[in-house]
Amino acid sequence: MSETSLSATFPAGDVTELAPGHEAPGLTGPSRTLFRVLAAISFCHLLNDMVQSLVPAIYPILKSSFHLDFTHLGLLTLTYQVVASLLQPVIGQFTDSKPMPYALPVGMTFTLIGLILLAVAPTFAWLLIASSLVGVGSAIFHPESSRIARMASGGKHGFAQSFFQVGGNTGSAIGPLLAAFIVLPQGQKGMAWFALPAIVGIAVLMRVGRWYKARQAENAGKKRHERHTHLQLSRARVGVSIAVLIALIFSKYFYLASLTSYYTFYLIQRFHVSVRTSQILLFLFLAAVAAGTLIGGSAGDRYGRKLVIWISILGVLPFTLILPYANLFWTGVLSVVIGFVIASAFSAILVYAQELLPGRVGMISGLFFGVAFGMGGIGAAVLGKLADEKGIVFVYHLCAYLPAIGLLTGLLPDVEGPKIARRTAAA
Repeated sequence: MSETSLSATFPAGDVTELAPGHEAPGLTGPSRTLFRVLAAISFCHLLNDMVQSLVPAIYPILKSSFHLDFTHLGLLTLTYQVVASLLQPVIGQFTDSKPMPYALPVGMTFTLIGLILLAVAPTFAWLLIASSLVGVGSAIFHPESSRIARMASGGKHGFAQSFFQVGGNTGSAIGPLLAAFIVLPQGQKGMAWFALPAIVGIAVLMRVGRWYKARQAENAGKKRHERHTHLQLSRARVGVSIAVLIALIFSKYFYLASLTSYYTFYLIQRFHVSVRTSQILLFLFLAAVAAGTLIGGSAGDRYGRKLVIWISILGVLPFTLILPYANLFWTGVLSVVIGFVIASAFSAILVYAQELLPGRVGMISGLFFGVAFGMGGIGAAVLGKLADEKGIVFVYHLCAYLPAIGLLTGLLPDVEGPKIARRTAAA
C-alpha cells in the first residue's frame, strides 16, 4: 500500500483535537480525518466481534461432529474467555510504555489463524488451541483499538468510545445470523469463509497503524502532559475509585447477562409466548442497548461522566424492580427502557477511568474490557446454574436488585466538574 493512498485516506497533520462544543460546522479538515479513523476502527470492531461471535454459534456443529458434551463446550468457552480477559490489561499496560502501531493487524492475524484452525481442526485439543488463538486476537484488539478511538476522538472521548462500541455490538448481533446462513449448511469447514472479513480487517488496520505511527511523536508530548493531570488525587483514592468502577461493571454485566442469555426463556415460561415472539422482543432489547451505548458517550461529554454513571446504573433500579411483576406488554416496554439506560454506562465508566489514570489508556481499556467480558461470561454461567435450581423467574427477582450497587457512585471523586462548568458557560 503506497504512502500516497494512505495520505489520501488519513492525511498527515490532521491530528488537531477540537474542544467539545467548539467544532466547526460539518466535517472538514482535521475533524473529517479523525472521523474516518474512528469509523475505520469501529468497522474493524464490527468485523472482530462478528468473527468472534461465531465460536459459540457453531457449538451445535462441533457437538455433533466431535461427540462433545456440555462440559467440553464449557471448556471451549472458558479457554477463550480466560485468555481474552486476562491478557487484555497485560497487553494494554505493555503498549502504554512501548507503543506498537501495528499491534492491531497482528491481533487480527491471530484471529484469522484461529478461524482457519477451527475450520480444519481434527480433534478437540486443536479446537482448544484455535479458541485460545481467537482469545489472543480479542485481547490485542480491544485495548489497542480503544486507544485509537481516543486518539481520533477530537476531544469528544465519550462519543468516540460509544461509536467504537456500537461497531462491536453490531458485529456480535450479526455474527450468529451469518453463522445460521453460511456455517450451519456447510458444517465446520464453513468457518473458512470468515477468513475473508478477517483479511479485510487486517488491510484496514494496516492503514490505521500507519496513521498511528505518523502521530507517535505528536502524541508523546500530550502523553507526558496527561501524566501530570489530576495529581491531587492520592493513590488510595484512585484505587478505591477503580474498585468502585469495577463493582459497577459487575452490576451492569451481570444484569445484562440475565437478559441477553435468558430473556427468551423467561418470556416463554412466564407468558407462554412463541419462540418467534420472544426473539422479536429480544431484538428490541438489543436495539435499545445499541442506541443507549451511542447516546451515553455523547451525554457524558456534555453533562459529565459521573452523572451518566449515576443515571445509567442506579437510574434503572425502579424499572428492574418492577419488571418481574409486569405483564407481557409492560415487560417489553421496561426491557427496552432498561437496555437503553444501562447500556449508556460502559463508555462513561471507561472514559472516567482513563481520566483517573491519564497516560494509561491501554491498561485501563484492557482492564475494563477484560472485566466486562469476564463478568458477562461468569454471569451467564452463574445465572444459568441458578435458573436450573430455582427457576428462571427467581433469577429475575434476584437480579432486580443489582443496580442498587450504583449507590457506590457517590464514592467517586469529581474529576471533571470545572471542565463541565466551563463548557456549559461557553455554550
